[in-house]
Amino acid sequence: MGQSAAGDAELSIVSGQSLAVHSIVVVHCARKLLPACHGSRGVAGMKQHRFRIILVVISLLGAITAFAQSGSELRFCLHSEPKTFNPLLAEDDSSETIRYLTGGVLIRVDRLTQNAIPELATAWKISNGGRTIIFKLRDGVRFSVNTPFSAEDVGYTVRQLMDPALHSPTADSFRSGEGAVEIQVLSRNRVAITFPAPIAGLDKLFDQVGIMSAKSPQKEMAVLGPYHVAEYKAGSYVLLQRNPNYWKHDGSGKQLPYIESIKLDIQQNRDTEILRLLRGELDFINSLDAEYFDKILSQDSSMAHDAGVSLDSEQMWFNQVASSPLPDYKKEWFRSTNFRRAISEAINRDDLARIVFHGHARPAVGPVSVANKFWFNSKLQPHPFDPTSALQRLSQDGFQLRDGVLRDRQGHGVEFSLITNSGNKYRERMATMIQQDLAGIGIKLNIVTLDFPSLIERITRSFNYEACLLGLVNNDLDPDSQMNIWLSSAENHQWNPNQKSPATNWEAEIDKLMRAQASTLDSRKRKTYFDQVQEIAWEQEPFIYLVNRNALSAVSPSVHNAHPVVLRPQVYWNIDQLVLGNEVARKH
Repeated sequence: MGQSAAGDAELSIVSGQSLAVHSIVVVHCARKLLPACHGSRGVAGMKQHRFRIILVVISLLGAITAFAQSGSELRFCLHSEPKTFNPLLAEDDSSETIRYLTGGVLIRVDRLTQNAIPELATAWKISNGGRTIIFKLRDGVRFSVNTPFSAEDVGYTVRQLMDPALHSPTADSFRSGEGAVEIQVLSRNRVAITFPAPIAGLDKLFDQVGIMSAKSPQKEMAVLGPYHVAEYKAGSYVLLQRNPNYWKHDGSGKQLPYIESIKLDIQQNRDTEILRLLRGELDFINSLDAEYFDKILSQDSSMAHDAGVSLDSEQMWFNQVASSPLPDYKKEWFRSTNFRRAISEAINRDDLARIVFHGHARPAVGPVSVANKFWFNSKLQPHPFDPTSALQRLSQDGFQLRDGVLRDRQGHGVEFSLITNSGNKYRERMATMIQQDLAGIGIKLNIVTLDFPSLIERITRSFNYEACLLGLVNNDLDPDSQMNIWLSSAENHQWNPNQKSPATNWEAEIDKLMRAQASTLDSRKRKTYFDQVQEIAWEQEPFIYLVNRNALSAVSPSVHNAHPVVLRPQVYWNIDQLVLGNEVARKH
C-alpha cells in the first residue's frame, strides 16, 4: 500500500527502501552533462553522455560510501532540555526532535507529498466502518538493542499509548467514542487494532507513534529508528548514535543512515547559535525567525532556505465568555459579527507580512494554510484591508465616528486591551501595527504583554482579558487535529471554551460539520464538510487570522541531500538520507 513516486527525485519508495540520494544524483548529473543533441551526432552523442553519467553515478556513490564510513557527526541545537525520551510522552520541541530521530513508526507522512507511506508496516487496511486498522509488518526488523520486532510490540505500544494513567498527548487524536481499544495479535507480523468509534484519517495518525519494545528492559531506549540515544549530559548535549540494526538500505545495498552520529547541543541563545552556524560549528538550524534568516541571508545566501508558507498562523480573538468580568457593553461588541469583521478589515495584513516578517509571511485566509494542499479551501481569499468597509459594518450596529473617536450607540468610546506574550518581538510589533491601524477608524487599543503562565491563566481560567494575540503551531494536516479547537465544548475553543451547548447557531453548525467529517471515511465528503467549516470561520471570524509565517531554515553547504520543506521537521525529515561532505571546515 506504499506510494511509488515515479519522477519524484526527492523520494522514491521501492519495497519501503529509499533511493533518494541516487535519484537526485542522477537527475543532477543528467542535467549538467546532457547537452542538446543535433544532427548526425545525436545518437552517438547521447550514448557517450550516458556512459559518462554511469561513471559519474558510480564515482558519486563511492563518495557517499566514503562519507558514511568517515565517522561523520552531524551537529545542531535543541533550545531546551528534553523533558522525556519516552516517544509516547513527547510534547515539547526537544523531546519531539529526539522522538523523530530515534522512533520507528508503522506509517510515515511523506513531508514532500503529504501522503502516507509504509515504514515498519508494509501494508495496512482500514475496515469495520473506519474502526479497525490491520497492519502487515516488515519481516526481519530488530530493535537497536537487538530484540526482534513483532506484532506484540505494536500491541504493547498501543496499550501504553491509550492508558489514561500515562497521559500521552498523542493519545487524544486516537480517542473515539466510549469503550476500550481492542488489540488482536493475528500472527507474528499481523496485528489488528479496533477503536470504539470510527476515526477519519486514522492511518496518518500513526506517524506520531514511536513503536516501543514489549520485552526489552530498556523500554524507551530500545528503538527502531535510524538513531538511538547514546549519551545525555543535562544542560550540555544529547548524543545520538547510528542504530546498528536499522532496517533501511539504499539502492546499492548499503545500510542507512549514512551519518554515524548526531550531537544535539542544548543552546538557548539564538544569537550564539547563528554565530556557531556561520563559523562551521553547526550544520543547520531547523527553524528560524525572519530577522535571523535575513542575517544569514546577508552573510551566506547559500545557507538560507525559505521553503514557502508554513502551516503555522498568527491570530487574534475577542473574549466572548458570558461569565467573564467584562462590562456588558463590551461583551455585546465582541459577540457582534459586524464588529469582528470590521476589526479584521481595519488591519493591513500585507503590511504585517512585509514589515514585521520581512516579507517571509503571507496574509492568512483562515484556519487552514495554503500549504495544506488537500484541505485548504481554495475558494476563500484573505480579508482585504478596507477601513471604509469596516466603518460601514460598524454603523450597522450603531457605532459612529465623531471627532476621531468611534463610539457605540450608548456613547461609549471604543477602547479595549490586547494581551500577548512578552518577549516575542514579532507579536509585540504586530500589536503595535494593529494599534496604529485601528486608530485609523477611531479605536483605542491598549497593548498588554504578559509572561506566558500569566497569559495562559487569563485565557483559560480567569477569563479576565478582552482580546488576545497568539500563534498556532500546526503539525497535523488532518481536520481531526482541530477538533479540540472548533467543537463548542472543547477547552481550546478559545473565544468561548467548554460550552455545555453551542452559544450561537453558527457554532452549532460547525459542531455538526466537524462531527460529520470525523465520522466518514469518504475523503471527498470530509473535504466538503471541512470546506464549509472554513467558510463559516471566514464569515464569522471568531479568530481573526492575520498571517501564515514561512518555513525558514539554514543549512550548511557541508550537508548533502537536504531539501527543506514546510512540514516539520523542515530540514531533517529525511535524516537517514543526509550525507556530510567536507566543503566547510568544521570546528568541533
